[in-house]
Amino acid sequence: MNLLSENLSFDKAKMVVESANEGKDLYMKGICIQGGVRNANQRVYPVNEISRAVTTLNEQIAEGYSPLGEVDHPEGLNINLDRVCLMIQSMWMDGPNGYGKLKVLPTPMGQLVKTMLEAGVKLGVSSRGSGEVDAQGNVNGFEIITVDVVAQPSAPGAYPTPIYEQMMNERGGYKAILTSKEVQGDKQAQKYIAESLLNIISRLQ
Repeated sequence: MNLLSENLSFDKAKMVVESANEGKDLYMKGICIQGGVRNANQRVYPVNEISRAVTTLNEQIAEGYSPLGEVDHPEGLNINLDRVCLMIQSMWMDGPNGYGKLKVLPTPMGQLVKTMLEAGVKLGVSSRGSGEVDAQGNVNGFEIITVDVVAQPSAPGAYPTPIYEQMMNERGGYKAILTSKEVQGDKQAQKYIAESLLNIISRLQ
């Protein structure tokens, strides 16, 4: 099984922030995984795969399992307790998409998320799961592990398609994107690449 992660911005996820119990509890509700469309990572999640995964997760929740989500996206499927910020309370299907109700927890990372949301910051979500992807990009055997909170879609795969395609065609864009993948972990190199990408993006406007 492969790690599959998909990012959605606050607006694309149609995210709604709600409070309950006199403002003590905070919830995020919206689309967590899109079905039937080719996403920015060139993968397609069939609606029946998402529906089955949502049903399985709800059954696990009913049996006492607490799916925990983190701030930002880790590299694997494990949950890092020191980065937990939310708990999935429930998921459901609405049309082709899997929606979720996420409770922001009073952990250090959860307090950070709560502060930003209450200040009006539009935080996105990123589903994390496992499955197989065929040659056409279709996902099968999909299982939802959790949903994480992200500040913005990760570059470059989660850039809106028009900008990403223009970057690939722009002089230096393709090389900058490839280099950014090669120097992961090198903060100084990443800073230089980020500046290069921002310069390229500015030329697209």
